[in-house]
Amino acid sequence: MQMEEEIFKRTNVDFERLQNYGFKKVKNVYQYSKPFLDDFQAEIEVDEQGKVSGRVFDLNAEEEYINFRIEYQVGEFVHKVREGYRQILEEIRDYCFQKLHFMSEQANRIEQQILNCYHDEAQFAWEKSPGFGIFRNPNNKKWYGLIMNIDRSKLKSNTSGEIEVINVKLNPKRIEDLLSEEGFYPAYHMNKKNWITIVLDDTLKDEVIMECIAESHRYTEMKDAWLIPANPKFFDIIGAFQEKNIITWKQSINIHVGDLVYIYVGSPYSAILYQCEAVDVDIPYSYQDKNLSMNRVMKIKKIKEYPKNQYTFDVLNHYRVRAIRGPRSMPQKLIDEMN
Repeated sequence: MQMEEEIFKRTNVDFERLQNYGFKKVKNVYQYSKPFLDDFQAEIEVDEQGKVSGRVFDLNAEEEYINFRIEYQVGEFVHKVREGYRQILEEIRDYCFQKLHFMSEQANRIEQQILNCYHDEAQFAWEKSPGFGIFRNPNNKKWYGLIMNIDRSKLKSNTSGEIEVINVKLNPKRIEDLLSEEGFYPAYHMNKKNWITIVLDDTLKDEVIMECIAESHRYTEMKDAWLIPANPKFFDIIGAFQEKNIITWKQSINIHVGDLVYIYVGSPYSAILYQCEAVDVDIPYSYQDKNLSMNRVMKIKKIKEYPKNQYTFDVLNHYRVRAIRGPRSMPQKLIDEMN
Protein backbone atom coordinates (compact mmCIF):
# COMPACT_ATOMS: atom_id res chain seq x y z
CA MET A 1 0.00 0.00 0.00
CA GLN A 2 1.34 3.43 -0.98
CA MET A 3 2.05 5.87 1.85
CA GLU A 4 -0.59 8.27 0.53
CA GLU A 5 -3.25 5.56 0.49
CA GLU A 6 -2.40 4.52 4.03
CA ILE A 7 -2.42 8.06 5.47
CA PHE A 8 -5.61 9.24 3.72
CA LYS A 9 -7.58 6.05 4.26
CA ARG A 10 -10.92 6.78 5.96
CA THR A 11 -10.88 10.48 5.12
CA ASN A 12 -12.91 12.82 2.94
CA VAL A 13 -11.41 15.92 1.31
CA ASP A 14 -12.65 19.44 1.98
CA PHE A 15 -11.71 21.33 -1.20
CA GLU A 16 -12.26 24.76 0.35
CA ARG A 17 -9.81 23.98 3.16
CA LEU A 18 -7.46 22.50 0.56
CA GLN A 19 -7.28 25.84 -1.26
CA ASN A 20 -6.98 27.78 2.00
CA TYR A 21 -4.00 25.56 2.87
CA GLY A 22 -2.21 26.58 -0.33
CA PHE A 23 -3.29 24.13 -3.03
CA LYS A 24 -3.82 25.59 -6.51
CA LYS A 25 -6.34 24.14 -8.92
CA VAL A 26 -4.80 23.30 -12.29
CA LYS A 27 -7.31 21.83 -14.72
CA ASN A 28 -8.88 18.93 -12.82
CA VAL A 29 -6.39 18.55 -9.96
CA TYR A 30 -5.24 20.51 -6.93
CA GLN A 31 -1.46 20.94 -6.66
CA TYR A 32 0.82 21.87 -3.78
CA SER A 33 4.62 22.09 -3.35
CA LYS A 34 6.64 22.25 -0.18
CA PRO A 35 10.43 22.13 0.39
CA PHE A 36 11.78 20.07 3.30
CA LEU A 37 15.13 18.89 4.68
CA ASP A 38 16.87 21.76 2.80
CA ASP A 39 17.49 19.76 -0.39
CA PHE A 40 14.11 18.10 -1.07
CA GLN A 41 10.71 19.17 -2.32
CA ALA A 42 7.35 17.40 -2.08
CA GLU A 43 4.88 17.75 -4.97
CA ILE A 44 1.34 16.77 -3.89
CA GLU A 45 -1.75 16.37 -6.07
CA VAL A 46 -5.38 15.78 -5.09
CA ASP A 47 -7.85 14.88 -7.84
CA GLU A 48 -11.56 15.70 -7.92
CA GLN A 49 -12.41 12.38 -6.23
CA GLY A 50 -10.12 13.24 -3.31
CA LYS A 51 -7.38 10.75 -4.23
CA VAL A 52 -3.94 11.92 -3.10
CA SER A 53 -0.70 11.25 -4.97
CA GLY A 54 2.75 12.72 -4.58
CA ARG A 55 6.38 12.76 -5.58
CA VAL A 56 9.61 13.79 -3.88
CA PHE A 57 12.39 15.57 -5.76
CA ASP A 58 16.08 15.81 -4.88
CA LEU A 59 16.82 19.48 -5.68
CA ASN A 60 20.58 18.95 -5.88
CA ALA A 61 20.33 16.02 -8.29
CA GLU A 62 17.38 17.64 -10.10
CA GLU A 63 15.52 14.35 -10.30
CA GLU A 64 12.78 12.42 -8.52
CA TYR A 65 13.88 10.61 -5.38
CA ILE A 66 12.14 7.23 -4.96
CA ASN A 67 14.34 5.35 -2.48
CA PHE A 68 12.09 6.31 0.44
CA ARG A 69 9.31 4.18 -1.10
CA ILE A 70 11.45 1.03 -1.16
CA GLU A 71 10.72 -0.99 2.00
CA TYR A 72 14.16 -2.56 2.32
CA GLN A 73 15.83 0.86 2.23
CA VAL A 74 16.28 1.46 5.97
CA GLY A 75 19.29 3.76 6.30
CA GLU A 76 19.20 6.89 8.45
CA PHE A 77 19.14 9.25 5.45
CA VAL A 78 16.29 7.42 3.71
CA HIS A 79 14.40 7.33 7.01
CA LYS A 80 14.69 11.13 7.37
CA VAL A 81 13.30 11.69 3.87
CA ARG A 82 10.51 9.19 4.42
CA GLU A 83 9.47 10.72 7.75
CA GLY A 84 9.75 14.26 6.41
CA TYR A 85 7.42 13.45 3.53
CA ARG A 86 5.06 11.58 5.84
CA GLN A 87 4.85 14.61 8.14
CA ILE A 88 3.83 16.82 5.20
CA LEU A 89 1.08 14.38 4.21
CA GLU A 90 -0.22 14.09 7.78
CA GLU A 91 -0.38 17.88 8.15
CA ILE A 92 -2.42 18.09 4.92
CA ARG A 93 -4.71 15.31 6.15
CA ASP A 94 -5.28 16.95 9.52
CA TYR A 95 -6.03 20.39 8.07
CA CYS A 96 -7.80 19.61 4.77
CA PHE A 97 -9.53 16.26 5.26
CA GLN A 98 -12.42 15.09 7.41
CA LYS A 99 -11.77 11.88 9.31
CA LEU A 100 -14.26 9.09 8.64
CA HIS A 101 -14.82 5.78 10.39
CA PHE A 102 -14.80 3.76 7.18
CA MET A 103 -13.07 3.72 3.80
CA SER A 104 -15.89 3.31 1.28
CA GLU A 105 -18.65 5.79 0.55
CA GLN A 106 -21.29 3.11 1.00
CA ALA A 107 -19.97 2.02 4.41
CA ASN A 108 -20.10 5.62 5.64
CA ARG A 109 -23.59 6.08 4.19
CA ILE A 110 -24.80 2.92 5.91
CA GLU A 111 -23.26 4.10 9.20
CA GLN A 112 -25.19 7.37 8.94
CA GLN A 113 -28.44 5.60 8.11
CA ILE A 114 -28.03 3.29 11.11
CA LEU A 115 -27.50 6.38 13.28
CA ASN A 116 -30.63 8.00 11.83
CA CYS A 117 -32.78 4.87 12.28
CA TYR A 118 -31.58 3.47 15.60
CA HIS A 119 -29.44 6.28 17.11
CA ASP A 120 -26.59 3.79 17.60
CA GLU A 121 -23.02 4.88 16.93
CA ALA A 122 -20.38 2.45 15.73
CA GLN A 123 -18.15 1.14 18.51
CA PHE A 124 -14.50 0.33 17.82
CA ALA A 125 -13.31 -2.27 20.29
CA TRP A 126 -10.04 -3.47 18.78
CA GLU A 127 -6.95 -1.29 18.63
CA LYS A 128 -5.33 -3.55 16.03
CA SER A 129 -8.44 -3.40 13.83
CA PRO A 130 -9.39 0.31 13.79
CA GLY A 131 -11.81 -0.15 10.87
CA PHE A 132 -13.95 -2.77 12.64
CA GLY A 133 -17.12 -1.01 13.80
CA ILE A 134 -19.70 -2.81 15.96
CA PHE A 135 -23.37 -1.82 16.01
CA ARG A 136 -25.27 -3.06 19.05
CA ASN A 137 -28.56 -2.53 20.82
CA PRO A 138 -27.72 -0.38 23.87
CA ASN A 139 -30.51 -1.98 25.91
CA ASN A 140 -28.91 -5.43 25.96
CA LYS A 141 -25.52 -4.98 24.21
CA LYS A 142 -26.47 -7.48 21.50
CA TRP A 143 -24.76 -7.04 18.13
CA TYR A 144 -26.79 -6.54 14.98
CA GLY A 145 -24.02 -5.42 12.63
CA LEU A 146 -20.27 -5.41 12.19
CA ILE A 147 -18.56 -3.36 9.47
CA MET A 148 -14.99 -4.43 8.77
CA ASN A 149 -12.29 -4.14 6.14
CA ILE A 150 -10.89 -7.43 4.86
CA ASP A 151 -9.15 -8.76 1.75
CA ARG A 152 -11.49 -9.94 -1.01
CA SER A 153 -9.74 -13.33 -0.97
CA LYS A 154 -11.44 -14.00 2.38
CA LEU A 155 -14.75 -14.10 0.52
CA LYS A 156 -13.78 -15.40 -2.90
CA SER A 157 -10.66 -17.23 -3.98
CA ASN A 158 -8.51 -15.87 -6.82
CA THR A 159 -9.41 -12.28 -5.88
CA SER A 160 -7.52 -9.69 -3.89
CA GLY A 161 -7.71 -6.12 -2.66
CA GLU A 162 -9.12 -4.50 0.44
CA ILE A 163 -12.89 -4.27 0.73
CA GLU A 164 -15.41 -3.32 3.39
CA VAL A 165 -18.27 -5.62 4.37
CA ILE A 166 -21.00 -5.81 6.98
CA ASN A 167 -22.07 -8.91 8.89
CA VAL A 168 -25.76 -9.11 9.86
CA LYS A 169 -27.94 -11.77 11.48
CA LEU A 170 -30.77 -13.19 9.37
CA ASN A 171 -33.17 -16.11 9.30
CA PRO A 172 -31.21 -19.23 8.20
CA LYS A 173 -33.65 -19.92 5.34
CA ARG A 174 -33.23 -16.38 4.03
CA ILE A 175 -29.45 -16.73 4.23
CA GLU A 176 -29.66 -19.82 2.02
CA ASP A 177 -31.63 -17.86 -0.57
CA LEU A 178 -29.42 -14.76 -0.50
CA LEU A 179 -26.15 -16.68 -0.95
CA SER A 180 -27.11 -17.31 -4.56
CA GLU A 181 -27.26 -13.55 -5.21
CA GLU A 182 -24.37 -11.22 -6.02
CA GLY A 183 -22.98 -9.27 -3.08
CA PHE A 184 -23.82 -11.86 -0.38
CA TYR A 185 -21.29 -14.31 1.07
CA PRO A 186 -21.07 -16.85 3.92
CA ALA A 187 -20.39 -14.96 7.13
CA TYR A 188 -16.73 -14.10 7.63
CA HIS A 189 -15.54 -15.00 11.14
CA MET A 190 -19.07 -15.53 12.47
CA ASN A 191 -21.63 -18.32 12.66
CA LYS A 192 -22.51 -19.05 9.04
CA LYS A 193 -25.91 -20.50 9.92
CA ASN A 194 -27.24 -17.29 11.44
CA TRP A 195 -25.02 -14.54 9.99
CA ILE A 196 -24.21 -13.39 6.47
CA THR A 197 -21.57 -11.07 4.97
CA ILE A 198 -22.64 -8.28 2.61
CA VAL A 199 -20.12 -6.32 0.52
CA LEU A 200 -20.18 -2.52 0.78
CA ASP A 201 -18.87 -1.59 -2.68
CA ASP A 202 -22.22 -0.42 -4.16
CA THR A 203 -22.92 -3.85 -5.64
CA LEU A 204 -26.17 -3.63 -3.69
CA LYS A 205 -28.39 -0.61 -3.11
CA ASP A 206 -28.41 0.96 0.34
CA GLU A 207 -32.10 0.09 0.69
CA VAL A 208 -31.42 -3.64 0.28
CA ILE A 209 -28.68 -3.56 2.91
CA MET A 210 -30.78 -1.53 5.35
CA GLU A 211 -33.61 -4.07 5.04
CA CYS A 212 -31.16 -6.78 6.14
CA ILE A 213 -29.94 -4.57 8.99
CA ALA A 214 -33.55 -4.01 10.09
CA GLU A 215 -34.12 -7.77 10.33
CA SER A 216 -30.85 -8.19 12.22
CA HIS A 217 -31.85 -5.41 14.63
CA ARG A 218 -35.18 -7.13 15.30
CA TYR A 219 -33.27 -10.14 16.61
CA THR A 220 -31.71 -7.92 19.28
CA GLU A 221 -35.19 -6.95 20.45
CA MET A 222 -36.17 -10.56 21.03
CA LYS A 223 -35.82 -11.84 24.57
CA ASP A 224 -33.41 -14.67 25.28
CA ALA A 225 -34.79 -17.48 27.40
CA TRP A 226 -32.82 -19.41 30.01
CA LEU A 227 -33.50 -22.56 32.00
CA ILE A 228 -31.98 -22.34 35.48
CA PRO A 229 -32.02 -25.02 38.17
CA ALA A 230 -32.95 -24.33 41.80
CA ASN A 231 -32.17 -26.77 44.61
CA PRO A 232 -34.85 -26.54 47.33
CA LYS A 233 -32.40 -28.11 49.80
CA PHE A 234 -30.34 -24.91 49.73
CA PHE A 235 -32.99 -22.26 49.02
CA ASP A 236 -36.76 -22.24 49.49
CA ILE A 237 -37.65 -20.53 46.21
CA ILE A 238 -41.32 -21.48 46.56
CA GLY A 239 -41.51 -19.73 49.92
CA ALA A 240 -39.57 -16.75 48.53
CA PHE A 241 -42.03 -16.24 45.66
CA GLN A 242 -44.97 -16.56 48.06
CA GLU A 243 -43.64 -13.56 49.96
CA LYS A 244 -42.75 -11.32 47.00
CA ASN A 245 -42.64 -11.32 43.19
CA ILE A 246 -39.06 -10.07 42.82
CA ILE A 247 -36.19 -12.00 44.37
CA THR A 248 -32.39 -11.92 44.14
CA TRP A 249 -30.78 -14.90 42.40
CA LYS A 250 -27.27 -16.08 41.57
CA GLN A 251 -26.06 -15.01 38.09
CA SER A 252 -23.39 -17.21 36.55
CA ILE A 253 -23.91 -16.37 32.84
CA ASN A 254 -24.45 -13.22 30.78
CA ILE A 255 -28.16 -12.64 31.17
CA HIS A 256 -29.57 -9.30 30.03
CA VAL A 257 -32.37 -7.16 31.40
CA GLY A 258 -35.62 -8.35 29.83
CA ASP A 259 -34.47 -11.94 29.27
CA LEU A 260 -36.86 -14.70 30.35
CA VAL A 261 -35.72 -17.05 33.11
CA TYR A 262 -37.48 -20.39 33.61
CA ILE A 263 -36.83 -21.89 37.06
CA TYR A 264 -36.52 -25.67 37.25
CA VAL A 265 -36.98 -26.73 40.87
CA GLY A 266 -35.27 -29.99 41.78
CA SER A 267 -36.46 -32.97 43.84
CA PRO A 268 -39.09 -33.54 45.11
CA TYR A 269 -40.67 -31.43 42.32
CA SER A 270 -38.27 -31.98 39.39
CA ALA A 271 -40.24 -29.58 37.19
CA ILE A 272 -40.28 -26.06 35.79
CA LEU A 273 -42.39 -24.08 38.22
CA TYR A 274 -41.81 -20.42 37.30
CA GLN A 275 -41.39 -18.12 34.35
CA CYS A 276 -39.54 -14.95 35.39
CA GLU A 277 -38.06 -11.83 33.80
CA ALA A 278 -34.61 -10.45 34.60
CA VAL A 279 -35.17 -6.90 35.85
CA ASP A 280 -31.65 -6.11 37.09
CA VAL A 281 -28.40 -7.92 36.29
CA ASP A 282 -24.67 -7.98 37.02
CA ILE A 283 -25.09 -6.79 40.60
CA PRO A 284 -21.75 -7.23 42.43
CA TYR A 285 -21.98 -9.74 45.28
CA SER A 286 -19.47 -11.72 47.31
CA TYR A 287 -20.42 -15.00 48.97
CA GLN A 288 -18.74 -18.37 49.32
CA ASP A 289 -19.21 -21.54 51.32
CA LYS A 290 -18.73 -25.25 50.61
CA ASN A 291 -22.00 -25.46 48.67
CA LEU A 292 -22.21 -22.11 46.88
CA SER A 293 -20.07 -19.23 45.63
CA MET A 294 -21.28 -16.01 44.04
CA ASN A 295 -19.58 -12.89 42.68
CA ARG A 296 -22.65 -11.37 41.02
CA VAL A 297 -26.42 -11.69 41.33
CA MET A 298 -29.52 -10.60 39.46
CA LYS A 299 -33.08 -9.69 40.34
CA ILE A 300 -35.82 -11.77 38.72
CA LYS A 301 -39.55 -11.02 38.68
CA LYS A 302 -42.12 -13.82 38.69
CA ILE A 303 -44.40 -13.58 35.66
CA LYS A 304 -46.09 -16.97 35.61
CA GLU A 305 -46.39 -20.01 37.85
CA TYR A 306 -46.94 -23.51 36.42
CA PRO A 307 -48.66 -26.54 38.01
CA LYS A 308 -46.13 -28.84 39.65
CA ASN A 309 -47.02 -31.78 37.42
CA GLN A 310 -47.12 -29.92 34.06
CA TYR A 311 -43.49 -29.45 32.96
CA THR A 312 -41.75 -32.28 34.75
CA PHE A 313 -38.34 -33.66 33.85
CA ASP A 314 -40.00 -36.47 31.85
CA VAL A 315 -41.87 -33.89 29.78
CA LEU A 316 -38.68 -31.88 29.22
CA ASN A 317 -37.01 -35.01 27.86
CA HIS A 318 -39.37 -34.87 24.89
CA TYR A 319 -37.78 -31.48 24.06
CA ARG A 320 -34.26 -32.96 24.32
CA VAL A 321 -33.57 -31.48 27.73
CA ARG A 322 -31.53 -34.35 29.15
CA ALA A 323 -29.85 -32.64 32.08
CA ILE A 324 -30.19 -29.38 34.04
CA ARG A 325 -27.01 -29.09 36.04
CA GLY A 326 -26.56 -25.37 35.40
CA PRO A 327 -28.02 -22.47 33.39
CA ARG A 328 -28.75 -23.31 29.76
CA SER A 329 -30.78 -21.89 26.90
CA MET A 330 -34.38 -22.98 26.50
CA PRO A 331 -35.34 -24.98 23.36
CA GLN A 332 -37.57 -22.84 21.15
CA LYS A 333 -40.18 -25.59 20.78
CA LEU A 334 -40.47 -25.81 24.56
CA ILE A 335 -40.88 -22.03 24.81
CA ASP A 336 -43.64 -22.13 22.20
CA GLU A 337 -45.40 -24.92 24.09
CA MET A 338 -45.21 -23.11 27.43
CA ASN A 339 -46.46 -19.85 25.93
